[in-house]
Order: sequence, then structure tokens, then C-alpha cells
Amino acid sequence: MHTEGFLSPETAERAREQFEAVGPTAQTTVREVTKAMDFDSAEYDERVTSAVVETAREAIFASLLEVTVGSREEFETWCADNPDYEREVIGNENVDRVVWHAAPFADTVVAATFHERETAAVGTLRRQAFGSIYRRVVTDV
Repeated sequence: MHTEGFLSPETAERAREQFEAVGPTAQTTVREVTKAMDFDSAEYDERVTSAVVETAREAIFASLLEVTVGSREEFETWCADNPDYEREVIGNENVDRVVWHAAPFADTVVAATFHERETAAVGTLRRQAFGSIYRRVVTDV
């Protein structure tokens, strides 16, 4: 079992603070990517909207979420040790590896099962966690 990432906000307020903190990184990332794509200032102004920067912020925040990668048995043990958490599991129940992210302020753990493609499972789980837990906490949606 191992852990990747480092964002694991204990409270909704902390999640909002951490989301706000990645805003400048998102703006810089978008600006540098558009430079690499040779956008002139007119094209930048036309194509880079606040929605583009917000999408980058969401993706960066999600990519930093702390996740645990382990066996199904390790996940089940974690769940048994944390019985108050609602479980959201995507994937096949017959697969023996799991990646999960717990959000204490939401009393929720989201998980994804996988067989071989750990990196893909981690990315999928982080997007799932953002969509099902964090989006409603950190945005006005």
C-alpha cells in the first residue's frame, strides 16, 4: 500500500483555501501553454476565457489530491476502521486492487478498482473525487 499526492483537506473551508491557492498556478499554466502554442495576444484574448482557467484550476487541484493505492483487503480494512464514511466505488467488484480518497468533512470515501493500470486509476479517481465531493464545496456550482 502507498500514498500519492498531498491534498487531503480536513474541512470544507480548508478545501476552499487550497482550491484558491492553486488559482495563480492555473493562470500561469494556461499562459505558458498558450505561449508554447504560439497564440498571439488577440488569439489569447479570444480563446482564453475564465472558464478555461477555471478548468485548469480544477484539474490541478484534483491532480494534487492524496490517494491511497492498495489491495481490496486493505481498502475493506480502511472502510471497517471508518464505518461512518459513505462509500462511492467505481469499477468492477471482482478486481483486487483499489485506489481511494477520503474526505473527512464529507464523511465520504471515493474509490476506483483496477487490475493493471494504476496511473489511469489514480487519474480517474481524482477526477471522480473532484466531481462528487469537491466541486460543490469549492465552486458556486
